[in-house]
Amino acid sequence: MFKFTPISLAPSQRSDFDPSAADGALSDAGRSDARALDRLGLETALRNRILPMEPAGAARPVACTSKAEFRRLEPHLRARFGHVVCRTKPPEAIEAEILRLRAAHLARRAEIRTPLNESCRGWSGPRTAAIAGVVLMGLSALAAFFPNLLLGAITAWAALTLVSLSLLRAAAALVSFRRARRQGRTWTSTRPGHIQRKDLPRVSLLVPLFDELDIASRLVARLGRLEYPRDKLEVCLILESGDTHTEDALKAAELPTWMRIVHAPKGPLRTKPRAMNYALDFTKGDIVGIYDAEDRPARDQLLKVAAAFARAGPDVACLQGVLDFYNAQSNWLTRCFAIDYATWFRLVLPGLVRMGMVMPLGGTTVFFRRRALEDLGRWDAHNVTEDADLGLRLARRGYRCAFVNSVTEEEATATIPAWIRQRSRWIKGYAMTWAVHMRDPLRLLGDLGPWRFLGVQILFLGTLSQFVLAPFLWSFWLMVFGVAHPVSAVLPTSVILGIAALFFLSEIITMAIAALSVATPKHNWLIKWVPVMHLYFPLAAVASWKGFGELVTRPFFWDKTAHGRYPVTRRSVRPVWRRLLRPA
Repeated sequence: MFKFTPISLAPSQRSDFDPSAADGALSDAGRSDARALDRLGLETALRNRILPMEPAGAARPVACTSKAEFRRLEPHLRARFGHVVCRTKPPEAIEAEILRLRAAHLARRAEIRTPLNESCRGWSGPRTAAIAGVVLMGLSALAAFFPNLLLGAITAWAALTLVSLSLLRAAAALVSFRRARRQGRTWTSTRPGHIQRKDLPRVSLLVPLFDELDIASRLVARLGRLEYPRDKLEVCLILESGDTHTEDALKAAELPTWMRIVHAPKGPLRTKPRAMNYALDFTKGDIVGIYDAEDRPARDQLLKVAAAFARAGPDVACLQGVLDFYNAQSNWLTRCFAIDYATWFRLVLPGLVRMGMVMPLGGTTVFFRRRALEDLGRWDAHNVTEDADLGLRLARRGYRCAFVNSVTEEEATATIPAWIRQRSRWIKGYAMTWAVHMRDPLRLLGDLGPWRFLGVQILFLGTLSQFVLAPFLWSFWLMVFGVAHPVSAVLPTSVILGIAALFFLSEIITMAIAALSVATPKHNWLIKWVPVMHLYFPLAAVASWKGFGELVTRPFFWDKTAHGRYPVTRRSVRPVWRRLLRPA
């Protein structure tokens, strides 16, 4: 059912290691002791590659990777087991034996790390369907008996959420823009702060992969360009059980000794956070970073992260990097997606941080202090936007998140069906995150305070409301062409004109923020594409209905985004018709 496969260039870490051979590899150390392993703790055993054996006389043998490692751990081992003696064994043999004893337990624990009251694993599709049915019946009754009241309420809520969200985004963008002008720098201009090599923390990078045959070799090459001491860096490439195509591609790429493959075992749940929860037990890093399969991080990114954590206070538990796209030139959709990302990661999110708001984290190029991550119960394995949820949970525990001035380039989704699938997962996750944390609104208010609580409502509930009500809002544009709107029978003309003015103002704000986000030397070519965002935003409304439907039918389904299908594009590539018309 399960296999753990470390891969390296060293013979002692060969990729064809068979876990079933662990008994033989440890035979001269004695028989492994499952109860003693539980006393020691699975995390301690896996992280340090140690395994207590059955007592041999007055002493208990302990399988360890080296005598030096044994001496480091000996005080802790003696406190648990009394007199202990060292038996040096290959790390893969120790790990395989631990997995033979406790594989099922580790797999199950990866699914329930987060406390139940903070997790969405209790989410029930049938219960959600029942609640939705009651709400729809109530709305139908209102439509039948009090249609004007219902129409007026929908209009008021749509206007309130639109204005609130527009003002929040505008304020965040203005804060970011003023700070950038005051400091006179761009997102890629700063250099990593000086930090002595001996003071660099150990970094563990988790890279969840599934069906990534097309991009596996490029991923290995891109991670290989990271500038960081190899003895303080480890990369865990996490594969889902049975993903042999990606595994073969990684083996063909000849992984260096500081990269390894961890297979997430088969289970009822297949999500990115579950895989990361599982793989984290196999890592030693004080800093834990997340990358996606298609990522191309800046070479000095880890050095910047280490320097930023060294400067920050202990309450800064997370650093978020800036995300961009390397294939923005592919088509109109990728161009709009690039504008969308620039708005979010270069203006809105940094502004929210400066304003003291909760920051919904991105799913990649995000780095954590390990102790804080463990304190929270890691990621919610059932949440399909585990990043946004974790940002909210960090804030509730009193931790802060900050931005690191480094960029990772990704692959923008380049087809409408794929974009809708990806965005529907994000919307579904946002809805689940909001619902989980609003189980006890008063407690959430107490944890966050009024200011951040209000920000969460605007950012999560306001965004979700705008997606759902988008068709209703679009209908107001018919009035421009002289078509009577049903709301005119409910509200006075002056109120309708005021609402129309608010809608128009929100459009101006949205376009202005988008233009501001790409007003940089690297992105200014995108400014002319800002008006096309009017064709881009309606896709999110379609995605929202798919996402809300899955809250009932498939709440924990991870709609996978394919990678490696679109090559890196360069802005210097000109359209064919322009090249043909160019003078000889």
